[in-house]
Amino acid sequence: MKDIESLLARSRKYLQSSELLLKAGDYESSVSRAYYSMFFAAEAALLLKGLSFSSHKGVLTAFGKHFIKTGLIPKELGRELNRAYQKRQLSDYEFSFVITRKEAEEILRSAQKFVQEISKFLSENS
Repeated sequence: MKDIESLLARSRKYLQSSELLLKAGDYESSVSRAYYSMFFAAEAALLLKGLSFSSHKGVLTAFGKHFIKTGLIPKELGRELNRAYQKRQLSDYEFSFVITRKEAEEILRSAQKFVQEISKFLSENS
C-alpha cells in the first residue's frame, strides 16, 4: 500500500507542476508533467493487482488490458491516457514548440480527471 500511496502523491505533485508550467507558458513541459501524473496513477492501479512494468508502453498496455477492457475504469480515461502519452512524446522529443496553450489546458484537465478517478477507484478497492 505504501508504494501505491507514494505513486499517488507523486501524481498529485506532478499535477501541481503541470499547472505552474502552464501558467508560465511552458506548454510542452506542462503536458509532460500532466502525462506523468497519469502514468504514476496508472502504475498505482497496476500495483493494486500486483503488476509492475519497466516501460511506458508496458504500463499503458497493461492498464488497458486490466482496467479499461474489463470495464473497471471508463474507456474515456484510457483514451485520454493514450492521448496524453502521444502529446508527451511530441512535447519531449520535437525540436520545435508544438503544443498550444489549448492543448496543454485540455491535457491538464484530462490528467486531473484521470488522477481523481484512479484515486477514487483505489480507495474503494484497496
